[in-house]
Amino acid sequence: MKVNNVSLAAVAVKWEQYPADDKPEIAFAGKSNVGKSSLINSMVYRKAIARTSQSPGKTRTINFYDVENLLYLVDLPGYGYARAPKTEIAKWGKMIENYLLKREQLKAIIMLVDIRHEPGENDIMMYEWLKHYGHNIIIAATKSDKLKRSQLQKHIAMLRRAFDLSKEDILIPFSSETKAGRDELWDIIEKIIAK
Repeated sequence: MKVNNVSLAAVAVKWEQYPADDKPEIAFAGKSNVGKSSLINSMVYRKAIARTSQSPGKTRTINFYDVENLLYLVDLPGYGYARAPKTEIAKWGKMIENYLLKREQLKAIIMLVDIRHEPGENDIMMYEWLKHYGHNIIIAATKSDKLKRSQLQKHIAMLRRAFDLSKEDILIPFSSETKAGRDELWDIIEKIIAK
């Protein structure tokens, strides 16, 4: 998809703040600092519509980006490490869970993991939780530009094993730097929202 028009449509911490229309939504989940905001910026051909940061846990709201008035890309707060009080982290957890369980417009979740590392406990738990609730999950293995081309297949195989993926499960190596994987992701998203 070629993106000309994109805007931050809503910044939400509670249900009433979510967009009221019924455009399809694709959510991005992943641990803090895995590159969710960078991936979203890359998907919408912008440098900084989604704010990126060196310090983990910057996104503390659910951010809805309206793309071409066709769909929302939804940036969820990162799970795992964040410099915040436990009560605050628990509140985000509840907010994310509520969104993931009850939002009817949610069509798929793009789950981000760093291609260079074995997925952590939080990643496995999140993946199994999403699967348990029957979500449409696409794994985007970020930072693929940090690997040599010869290492790529080995790391993809490692992730497929760790998540116990079947042949049908989708895993796409992605790089915000080189834009590798962007067109593939858009192809999948377009098929999903066309259903």
